[in-house]
Amino acid sequence: DTEGLLRIKEENQKHYRRAQRHQEKKEKIQRHNRKLGDLVEKKTYDLKTQYEHLANLRRTHILELTSVIFPIEEVKTSMRDPADVSSESDNAMTSSTVSKLAEARRTTYLSGRWVCDDHNGDTSISITGPWITLPNNGDYSAYYNWVEEKKTTQGPDTEHNNPAYTISAALCYATQLVNTLSLILDVNLPKKLCNRQFCGENLSRHRFTRAVKKLNANILHLCFSQHVNLDLLHPLHTLRNLMYLVSPDTENLGR
Repeated sequence: DTEGLLRIKEENQKHYRRAQRHQEKKEKIQRHNRKLGDLVEKKTYDLKTQYEHLANLRRTHILELTSVIFPIEEVKTSMRDPADVSSESDNAMTSSTVSKLAEARRTTYLSGRWVCDDHNGDTSISITGPWITLPNNGDYSAYYNWVEEKKTTQGPDTEHNNPAYTISAALCYATQLVNTLSLILDVNLPKKLCNRQFCGENLSRHRFTRAVKKLNANILHLCFSQHVNLDLLHPLHTLRNLMYLVSPDTENLGR
């Protein structure tokens, strides 16, 4: 029994010494983990600071780009709605189809409901200058109507003020701006669209509407990536969405 008791004491001492070594190793690992935690916290703060610095640089570059090369602004037009003029000239037509069409023209489906949009009739959005504009309501039918009419009409085109030229130029500049913004913001666009898509040859109605849908999808993708207020966006308002994206009031621009 005495010999057994001595063996048990020796084993207990070995276990105690091993427990001490394990305790020292545990404390060493804990110190190492605390040091790594402090280092990770410092690196995280540095990374956050770098992200903020990078966001400010991106924001500065974008604001310079959109103020010097691609200025986007709202242009007031003096044109009046023909339906309004007709309704004023004939009191009997105030509740007629013409006035109802005028009301429908000022109505837009936005954020799941129909709202009155006064911008449709009296404003347009310009890019690179007040002479290059797009209809605010996203109706670009003047382009492919002109293309189809040109196919049936022979002879030189002398209409330099044709809205089809303005539409194609504005969409071309918008495409260039979107592709440049994707590089600055480091955001991959969902649709591939070349800068020259709306330049050069006249596009058919199918190809034109397909290209416009790609452009609108890319613009919305950029707006979503920068946390633009969704209530301001409309899937058909090409330049207006771009204007909200690059606005100095966009808090998360550059993120």
